[in-house]
Amino acid sequence: MSLGKAVRSLVKPVRGVFRPSAAASKRTYAAVAEARAVLENELNTIRAAGTWKAERIITSKQGPQINVDGSRGTILNFCANNYLGLSSHPEVVQAGIDALKSYGAGLSSVRFICGTQDLHKNLEQKLAEFHEREDCILYASCFDANAGLFEVLLGPDDAVLSDELNHASIIDGIRLCRAKRLRYKHMNLSDLETKLKESQSSRMRLIVTDGVFSMDGDVAPLQGICDLAEQYGAMVFIDECHATGFLGARGRGTDELLGVMDRVHIVNSTLGKALGGAAGGYTVGPKPLIDLLRQRSRPYLFSNSLPPPVVGCATRAVELLLASNEIAQSMTAKTMRFRNKMTQAGFTIAGSAHPICPVMLGDARLASLMADDMLKLGVYVIGFSYPVVPKGKARIRVQISAAHTDEDIDHCVDAFIQTGRKHGVVS
Repeated sequence: MSLGKAVRSLVKPVRGVFRPSAAASKRTYAAVAEARAVLENELNTIRAAGTWKAERIITSKQGPQINVDGSRGTILNFCANNYLGLSSHPEVVQAGIDALKSYGAGLSSVRFICGTQDLHKNLEQKLAEFHEREDCILYASCFDANAGLFEVLLGPDDAVLSDELNHASIIDGIRLCRAKRLRYKHMNLSDLETKLKESQSSRMRLIVTDGVFSMDGDVAPLQGICDLAEQYGAMVFIDECHATGFLGARGRGTDELLGVMDRVHIVNSTLGKALGGAAGGYTVGPKPLIDLLRQRSRPYLFSNSLPPPVVGCATRAVELLLASNEIAQSMTAKTMRFRNKMTQAGFTIAGSAHPICPVMLGDARLASLMADDMLKLGVYVIGFSYPVVPKGKARIRVQISAAHTDEDIDHCVDAFIQTGRKHGVVS
């Protein structure tokens, strides 16, 4: 018997056994229809609440000026995480092209099988150098880095103390670990100290906080957190996605800005914002921790390696920042120009001195309508509403980039004033 006939002889009986009856097919169809109705009802609820998140289609590369499907001419982009304007920097783009030609499109594998190339190790070394830590491990995203850390580091005898407004990826990562979980009030050192006292019987305690909270642009009180950590024998972790590359004198992040680089033990951050804007995340910290993550961190062990073009772009971005702090230092004046002009116009801007500038509006529908009107005036911004932010805290989150000119910023402010007056937000 040929191989083909042998396979067919095996397959035919199996197909006969598992062919659903007409009655079973009807039940399955009814179940699928019911599920579809449930989903449609949930979607209609989102639309009715004014929190529907439509995706605009960009037809150009990322940058301070973009082309948007359905809009005429170029649009000023004020809502990307492209803090340093490196997403389309010529040297960053060329590094990605060179890596694509030399190393291919991807590895088709995870790191420990056959997915580690010298360019991965080179980027990890440069990131460890940039953050002044012992070692670094790359992930497909910072979401994965946060998902992969806590269950490896913390066990049932340990405790994790987390700011209540930490990023969703931190919350999800903590859920995966078996440590005792305590949430402290947002940036409240007194409540953090109470939680540290409550958890004194734990073997190991880890204080977890965003360095910068992305929805409000406020900076964690790291000096006070480190003081408490040292007083009560805890470690400190920070997520630096909205700080790496531009906060601090050399752009090292929140820990450099607040003078505690030698007091923060573990840093997670991203390559998908200031460092080239493509994808990828990482953990930097003590070498024994990084070695253990390579052995046990599930997102690392079971996810494909970062594609060579992404690694090439990120490596060049880090090299540019290691060579000069000029780009990072340009952010402060541009950020304050926008914040000051908007405040003078009567808008309420959350946070302070950070390029995340949330224009607080409260009403979700208002935020969406104003964002649509801003697009008509040539400015791309997005309204943020529940569940991304709490109910009643809707806003338009503006993000300043080093690639924006003063004229770009003034145009954005003028568009806000026109739109704000139309909707009665400012007089």
